[in-house]
Amino acid sequence: MTDQRANELPRLREVFGEHFHIGAAVNPRTLVTQKDLLTRHFNSLTAENEMKFVSVHPEEGRYTFEEADRLIDFAKENNMAVRGHTLVWHNQTPDWVFENRSGGAADRETLLSRMKSHIDEVVGRYKGRIYAWDVVNEAVTDSGDQLLRPSKWLEIAGEDFIAKAFEFAHAADPDALLFYNDYNESVPAKRDKIYSLVKSLTEREVPIHGVGLQAHWNLEHPTLDHIREAIERYASLGVKLHITELDVSVFAHEDRRTDLIAPTPEMLERQAERYGAFFKLFKEYSEHLTSVTFWGAADDYTWLDHFPVRGRKNWPFLFDAQHQPKAAFQTVLEAAQ
Repeated sequence: MTDQRANELPRLREVFGEHFHIGAAVNPRTLVTQKDLLTRHFNSLTAENEMKFVSVHPEEGRYTFEEADRLIDFAKENNMAVRGHTLVWHNQTPDWVFENRSGGAADRETLLSRMKSHIDEVVGRYKGRIYAWDVVNEAVTDSGDQLLRPSKWLEIAGEDFIAKAFEFAHAADPDALLFYNDYNESVPAKRDKIYSLVKSLTEREVPIHGVGLQAHWNLEHPTLDHIREAIERYASLGVKLHITELDVSVFAHEDRRTDLIAPTPEMLERQAERYGAFFKLFKEYSEHLTSVTFWGAADDYTWLDHFPVRGRKNWPFLFDAQHQPKAAFQTVLEAAQ
């Protein structure tokens, strides 16, 4: 398809405009290389890494907002919403946050003070410009009997570090929507843990407004029934739902092959079926589901390249490496009918 024909395609953000935001995760490179695609089809942006603790606050007392500011400016210039990602996470948080002056473990009071200071600075800087934040990311365990995963946050501050993060974020921007965000959110055992965590927060009147379903899915898993059950379970809490990090890997998690230089026709057909079914489901639940964000925009760049298998390319999006629509784009459009 020529660029001219690509420019005649329906715009995703308009097709689904009355249902939910259509977003994409971006980084400093893709803001340039995917600019035309982003401004045509998307009306919401999320920073892939540039608003995470290690990126904006690498040392105590030193903030580095240059790349995050670029994203905010890009969004403003193009009339796009911004989701903030992420304030508190066990990954990509610098060691100094958890250490005292002598290199040992910081105490609870110090850690919570640092959390508050960070949230005050970051959320306060973008107050009124970021409409929703992933406040706490991936705090729930994938397996076993424990609810929360082991982390420095949990070890030092205790279980209420999650509630504290939401309270601090709400104080910094009372108008921002605040989300708990996690993956494997549609796997029944973890779904029930996420539900239990969010239910406990709402019952204690912690200012949490929604659940972020990361939706890193593939051609077979999770099943549509499990996705539907997860949406209904979370929605029953009376909170908003966002799909926050959507991609559809063409490989099953256990598939370790590295021989493909392009997706097979069967992969593209199955991917198109999956995307169409997902968007029909999203539209069905758009009373609760108010934003759908892809974790990227086109196949020229994805975090799934070389993960979990080094040296392997993946093709998880609606647009190919040349930014042309794939079969999945058409099935998504049909889902809007």
